[in-house]
Order: sequence, then structure tokens, then C-alpha cells
Amino acid sequence: MKDMKLVWSPERATNSYIDTVQAVTTNHLVSESGVAEFVSAMAAGWNAQLIVETWSCGGVIPTSVGLSIASGHNGGRHVCIVPDELSRSEYAKNMLEAGMSPEVLVGEPEEVMDGLIGIDFLVVDSRRKDFTRVLRLAKLSGKGSVLICKNANFISKMDSGYMWRSVVARGSRRLVKSVFLPVGKGIHMAHLSAAGGGEYSVAAVKHKARVIHNRWIKHVDQRSGDVHFIRK
Repeated sequence: MKDMKLVWSPERATNSYIDTVQAVTTNHLVSESGVAEFVSAMAAGWNAQLIVETWSCGGVIPTSVGLSIASGHNGGRHVCIVPDELSRSEYAKNMLEAGMSPEVLVGEPEEVMDGLIGIDFLVVDSRRKDFTRVLRLAKLSGKGSVLICKNANFISKMDSGYMWRSVVARGSRRLVKSVFLPVGKGIHMAHLSAAGGGEYSVAAVKHKARVIHNRWIKHVDQRSGDVHFIRK
């Protein structure tokens, strides 16, 4: 019987983190100052079965590589949403060079999000003007979901609160935890409860979030200047 809620696995998180560090280094990818490794660890650690991200022409690729690695650890599905054929072509080329080949869907959020049901882990980029539409239209997993908005340094606390509340307002789920992390150019992360609350205890999940946060330490590579978050 499949789990009825997201369950954290430190082993999967650690393995995915390490594999992402190796992949980014081996492929000489442009650094995102630890974003790829952190997001990969989160997606794998929560055993996300449907991982969805957004990307557009000119974007960097390490986070996408990390999400593909996480989906491999979880035996899950990694889908990338792009706005046009030019973005699709560039994304597919870059990912193929890194040895990855996730699904790519082309179109406006209203066109593509409708077919993605049960999203466990969603990554959007605040630099894309449609990122709030993607969040609003996402059909999230009944087990609970983790939502991440990267490049979030310029999103105010008020805007981030509204952003997550607009997601929660659509259904019978609760915002269990939201946090801003100074990783890369800023990450806003939210953890939503299972539909209807289910077996989720808000207090228990808040405790889990604190434990997870405390298990990660910041490491600065003295030669490259790259910043990594490593599990203690």
C-alpha cells in the first residue's frame, strides 16, 4: 500500500545531494550557489513522485539536473514546463548534454497544468511573469506538497504570504510551514498539508521542518566560492 502522506528519507536526500554535486561539477555547469543541490535533496528526501518545474530560454540548468537526479532516486516523474518551442529546444539540448531527458511540456500554464495531477514537488522561478499562475493552477498531491520559488530575493514577505495563501485557498489543505532561505538568489519554500488535513499533524510537521533545517550546514568552497548546504 502506498503512503498516504509525504514521508522524509534522510538517506535519499543525502544521496541525491551528493549525486547532484558530482553532476554539476562533471558537466561544468554554471553555479547557482547551492540551489540545485538543496532542491534535489528536498525532492528526493520527500520521495516526490511527480516533480514539476518551469523554465524559459536563457535560464540556467543545474536545478533541472538536480530534479532529474531526485526523480531517479524516487522512481518518479520529472516534468518541465516551457513557454515556447525555442525554450523547449534549448532546454532539451542542455539537459541531453548533461545526460538527462525529462518530459517537456510547451504552452501557457492554463494549457499544460490541467494534465498534471497530483504534483508532489513544484519549483517555479519568480523571474517568470507567469509563476503565480502556475502556483494557482497546480493540481497538488493529496499526500501533501512542497512548493519552491527560486530567485525570490525581490519578493516581499507580504507578497510571499499572499502567494502561498492563494494556493491554500483553493482546497481543504493547510499551509504547514513556509520559510525563506538565503540559498542562491533566495528561495521561498512552503509545505502544504495533505488534502483535508488527513493524518498530518501541523505541530508534528513543524517540528520535522525545524529538524530538517537544523540538519543542514552551510559550506563555502574556498577555491570556487560556491556555497553548498550539506546535511550534518
